Amino acid sequence: MVAVPYAEEGRDAGRFEAWVRAGRAGTMNYLKRTGQNPGRDSDTEPGGEKGPLVRARMGIPFPWARSAIVCFAGYDSAQPRSVDLAEEGAGWIARYAWSGRRDAGGVRRPSDYHKVLLKRIKALEARLHTEFGEFEARGYVDTGPLVERALATAAGLGWTGKNTCLIHPKLGSFGFLAVLVTSLDVEAAQQPLRVPDRCGSCTRCLDACPTDALIAPYQMDATQCIAYLTIEHKGTIDAELMEGMGRQVLGCDICQDVCPWNRKSPLSGDAELEAREELVNPALEWLAGLDEAEFARQFNGSPVRRTGFQGLKRNVAIAMGNSGLRRFVPRLEQWAEAADEGLRTAAGWALERLSLKQ
Repeated sequence: MVAVPYAEEGRDAGRFEAWVRAGRAGTMNYLKRTGQNPGRDSDTEPGGEKGPLVRARMGIPFPWARSAIVCFAGYDSAQPRSVDLAEEGAGWIARYAWSGRRDAGGVRRPSDYHKVLLKRIKALEARLHTEFGEFEARGYVDTGPLVERALATAAGLGWTGKNTCLIHPKLGSFGFLAVLVTSLDVEAAQQPLRVPDRCGSCTRCLDACPTDALIAPYQMDATQCIAYLTIEHKGTIDAELMEGMGRQVLGCDICQDVCPWNRKSPLSGDAELEAREELVNPALEWLAGLDEAEFARQFNGSPVRRTGFQGLKRNVAIAMGNSGLRRFVPRLEQWAEAADEGLRTAAGWALERLSLKQ
């Protein structure tokens, strides 16, 4: 739990505003929302006539806030890393999106950490109301107008690593953050101890990033990040970035997979967020063969759903081009005639790349 505003809020607000102003948020317009109209997307410059960025300071969206409870839920599992050897023609879906749970009949269904953890945050809020009575509160899991990583650092859960992820000294960085903003006051004596930066001279994450999205230690340009390109960005992807995307079809774990702090991170035993084996190193043929109905059946209620049906096919086309496997040519030729520009462009690039492998 951390009192808000916290000591470094001004510094963090300045960094966030500079990051957005530099265009590094790409098409994520929800990060550009301003104080005057926080419910709508805006391309207004930070500090412009529409007011400061909503996410820059907690007092903008939550003027009543006096504290924030930040929770970390690990999601590491025994499955291989993205940087390990995989079967020929395998794609990669980010570890966090593998989640599933078994229903009452024992059938594994997709699950989404947003919903799973928000339910737990709401349960925590109910317990606090029982103990402290009425107070204002809002719970979020990657869905609210706040910067969770900055709050987590202020709450003593870890430090921000050179790959811009929160790193817990014992749990590593494979973790979800859930936040409960409250109007409860926190005594100064109860403030958490800060965890010092322990990245040292290590640059493995920067060295491993295939699209050079980590432009400097502790600095990331989202417009070059594979996670952004495969999930948040819609439409066409710049040709110069496609080769670096490798076999990633949703998200990217590379900078975390090479991080020494994740070598011994504990494995999650969360029954609601278990890994779905079919999503670990999934065959590109399988993903390419999904129609919209099957895509919905496989991924409704899953984080994978966010990329959309066309977005997933676009990403698969790029992974096929990077595979060097000529057996994907017939599918890519079909997609090269697609109505969707993003898929059509990706398929054309992939065909050209495979032709060079002959």
